[in-house]
Amino acid sequence: MIEFVDVALLILLGITAFSIIRQQNLFAAVMMMGIYSLLSAGLFVVMDAVDVAFTEAAVGAGISTILMLGTLALVGHNEHQPQHRPILPLFVVVLTGAILVYGTLDIPPFGDASNPAHHHVAPHYLEESEHEIGIPNVVTSILASYRGYDTLGETTVIFVALVGVLLLLSLGPRPRRIFSNGRWITVAADDEDPSEKGAGDARVDGVQAPDEVELLRDTDG
Repeated sequence: MIEFVDVALLILLGITAFSIIRQQNLFAAVMMMGIYSLLSAGLFVVMDAVDVAFTEAAVGAGISTILMLGTLALVGHNEHQPQHRPILPLFVVVLTGAILVYGTLDIPPFGDASNPAHHHVAPHYLEESEHEIGIPNVVTSILASYRGYDTLGETTVIFVALVGVLLLLSLGPRPRRIFSNGRWITVAADDEDPSEKGAGDARVDGVQAPDEVELLRDTDG
């Protein structure tokens, strides 16, 4: 049953990742990324990594989605066509993925009873955490004490990401959301409102030039 759940979650993760890549609407892509994070959290729970699942759900599906939605509210949700082929980013992604896969080749098999973690680290946490930390919940004692610096680092990453997004949004005038031609669009702060521009052109077209006015007066006279 566990293997079926693992395979099902992996298939859903693959389908979601492919949908994100093919998505041109940024709002839909952000929503799909939140779904991807929730599926990842579910996979971590099945693998008995509840603490990592909490972090993934809070950071991936929580604060990251909120930050990206806040950004889209200012810059719009339509993707602009790239001016060059994304060959270099694709190469970097493939190379990084290959390095990560190569780095995991020496990891002991998942769930093997002979893994070092099951003979040294885990027994110590289960047997001594209540006496050393004074907290009956082992997961809480690990997150708050044994892995306290790791938890602090994760919190710092979230805070730095939030500050970075706020700094980027505070640089220069903010984009504006306007309603034009029956839909909402995002324009730069220094761009002219298309609806106002059209109205201005209509007003200019409806007013006669000064030379034409003087010519008409001379003709009437």
